[in-house]
Amino acid sequence: MQENDKNGPLQDDEAKKRLQGELRSNRVEERELEPSGEDQPDVDLDPHTEHVGGTPPGMTPRDVALRAELARHLGRHVYPADRATVLDALRSEHAPDQLVGLASRLPEDGRFANAQELAQALGLGTETRRT
Repeated sequence: MQENDKNGPLQDDEAKKRLQGELRSNRVEERELEPSGEDQPDVDLDPHTEHVGGTPPGMTPRDVALRAELARHLGRHVYPADRATVLDALRSEHAPDQLVGLASRLPEDGRFANAQELAQALGLGTETRRT
């Protein structure tokens, strides 16, 4: 039988009361973070740094980062889109100038059904499927 290290409801209530008391008295002690478990991501990764590893075949880390930024600012609701729609969406989402400049190179008459087609039109690498 595996041992369960989770608290029960009674222990949770006691811990909550103890923490509320510490907060009221401004005596909260600094606690060290426990290391990540084997199946959890490292806690020392900074979300604002460029991610490495896991780059699909056919793409560079830069391609992955740019495509992720485009997707974050455009969302799925913008597609299908033309150049003007993409530029308007990026500007309304206050996207970085680098993305707006990149999108301004899109062909005037282009129409893009999804992020893959948009990335291809921008000259970014896209995933290649292994057969």
